Order: sequence, then structure tokens, then C-alpha cells
Amino acid sequence: MIFLKRFLPRLRVIPLRLASIVPLIFATTALAQTSLPTLELSANFHRVEAEVAADQASRARGLMYRESMAANRGMLFVFPWAERHCMWMRNTLLPLSVAFLDDQGKILNIEDMRPLTEDNHCASAPVRFALEMNRGYFAEKGIKPGQRIGGLGNSPIPR
Repeated sequence: MIFLKRFLPRLRVIPLRLASIVPLIFATTALAQTSLPTLELSANFHRVEAEVAADQASRARGLMYRESMAANRGMLFVFPWAERHCMWMRNTLLPLSVAFLDDQGKILNIEDMRPLTEDNHCASAPVRFALEMNRGYFAEKGIKPGQRIGGLGNSPIPR
């Protein structure tokens, strides 16, 4: 009984301490997601500022848990080899469009993706790049398959 009297006040402190740490964890996660390098790309006459996901961890995380993204921002996925890569929207809150790009930046296909789904959206042929933007961006700017995205030559070597 004496043990319980000593230990119970400490138990009440633990949830309070945990509650003060949880926001820090989420803030750190959000900060880590926005600390990727950026690359300026061009699509027709439009400038795109893309965060670059060039390693397995950043490609796997992608744009998960983001609540918003500026109109001219996106994420460029750089893969180590060309293949028919697929994307999904697990834990992704934003509706997105993805353009699959070959080595020269030519758009092979564009797919619209719904938030929080696990449907596969795949390249129509082997690609080394995928560019995710807010849903409808490519259509609004008149960007279509067959056109090129400029600036990919400055992308980092994927890991």
C-alpha cells in the first residue's frame, strides 16, 4: 500500500509529459519532410519548385501527411533505374496528379490520384522520374504526354 501511495502521483505525471512531447514529434516529422533539397524545373513556360526524393526513405515517404502544397510546388521522385514504377496514396492527404517522365524528361503519362487510397498508378513504360503536383496542375497548365519537363539534368544521383 505504501508503494502505491508513492507510485501513483508519478503515474499522473507521465501522461502530461507524454502529451507535451507528442506535438514535438509531429513538428519534427513535418520539418523533416520539408527539409528535402529542391530543384527548379520548367513545364512549358511554367516554373515548378520540386522537392527531390532521391533516396529510398524519401521516395517511400513522398508527400505523406502533408495538409497543403503551394500551387507551383511538387515532388520529383528520382529512381536509380528505369522501370514501370508505380505510385500510391497511402497516408497522403492531398489529391495529386503524377507525371511519369523518361530520361529526357518526356512525359509518358499523367495519372490523377485520390487521397488515402492504395490504388496503383503506374508508368506506361520504363521511367526514371515521376513528378507529383496538386491534382489538376498539368491539365490547368495545358501540359500533356509527349511534352518535356526541363531541369531534370540537375537532379541528384539517386540512392
